Amino acid sequence: MTQMKEARKGNITKEVEIIANEEHISPEKLRKMIAIGKVVIPKNINKKTKPCGIGDNLKTKINANIGSSSKMENLPLEIEKAKTAVKYGADALMDLSTGPNLKEFRERIMDEINIPIGTVPIYEAGVSTQKRGEPITSMSEEDIFRAIENQAKEGVDFMTLHCGINKDLVEKLTHAKRTMGIVSRGGTFLASWILHNGLENPLYENYDYILEIAYEYDITLSLGDGLRPGCLQDATDISQIQELVNLGTLVKRAQDASVQSMVEGPGHVPMNQIASNMQIQKTLCYGAPFYVLGPIVTDLAPGYDHITSAIGGAIAAQSGANFLCYVTPAEHLSIPNLEDVKEGVIASKIAAQAADVAKGLNSALKKEKDMAIARKTFNWDKQFELAFDREKCEKYRESCPVEEEDMCSMCGEYCAIRIAKDDF
Repeated sequence: MTQMKEARKGNITKEVEIIANEEHISPEKLRKMIAIGKVVIPKNINKKTKPCGIGDNLKTKINANIGSSSKMENLPLEIEKAKTAVKYGADALMDLSTGPNLKEFRERIMDEINIPIGTVPIYEAGVSTQKRGEPITSMSEEDIFRAIENQAKEGVDFMTLHCGINKDLVEKLTHAKRTMGIVSRGGTFLASWILHNGLENPLYENYDYILEIAYEYDITLSLGDGLRPGCLQDATDISQIQELVNLGTLVKRAQDASVQSMVEGPGHVPMNQIASNMQIQKTLCYGAPFYVLGPIVTDLAPGYDHITSAIGGAIAAQSGANFLCYVTPAEHLSIPNLEDVKEGVIASKIAAQAADVAKGLNSALKKEKDMAIARKTFNWDKQFELAFDREKCEKYRESCPVEEEDMCSMCGEYCAIRIAKDDF
């Protein structure tokens, strides 16, 4: 039985108890939030996943993407990336593999990692179709739903499904004159399929069947934003908002079926539009958790998009987003390496912490106070313990040694804290 169904019956599951303890929230309050769809716990009944709560009144969570591509397929490297993401604080992981052996990748990664694992099943359907020597637009409904069902049985905890794109939206999009059209891979697969076949999106048309599968395995639906803006010029346009209206309707149907759901949000958004985007989503989607990619706030920083997304992520999370998908320095350029994964996770962790402080979350405020005290008392070990990247801090400290502990090489004996430590 699903977490939402149990919550609505008044039952507090062991997952709720674990999360409530970690989040310093009462189990009963958390149960109520799950019951009304404002918090989700992505955990397939077939997998021993570490419980993770995503939603209002909880810490902002971080997702890291890994996975092979048709141009680079290295399983040991992707497993190492997954472990690196977990080491530096990722709360969930998405396997976005599109290489020929994507099924093996998924199975191995699920064996190695115990945090929630997400996928985009239509990638597997598309790869399977191309393996037959056919174009992606030749995918059958059977291909799509076979991928969903098989991944559900394997233990995938949450799935990105682009259910909000329908034939009407695709027709309107052909006249929308967007600067970058569609940048979502899953969204493109489906929009092209609709145009080529002249049929309705199978995920939209057969949504009730998706709800049945999700309910059976307690999969959290991550309702994908296939028409998310791919550049600032397309942000908050009619196509994006029309899809969001559809997604809100689908959220309500999921909640009525006791299926956990969250909604994915825009990628490229100017800073002055981020807060309104979050408020619109929360209003249209019945308070469902919001999962955002970035948002990226300028398109002029290839190689530094972990920074542009951290800026946007901090504003988004302060304004209502609950789940940040990391962006690495390699975004828009190449498949990320290990260092890119590390930097992407840390940048998103910084954004999440900044937002949680702004929201007045006690656990976030306590860490900030602990760091201040550690700096005041020159407690270097405590500072390194609290830091997002201990190894980097230690290397800087060791790179230019000083003769006394109550100083660093920046100020030396002229350190303001050292000089005035007995006076203030």
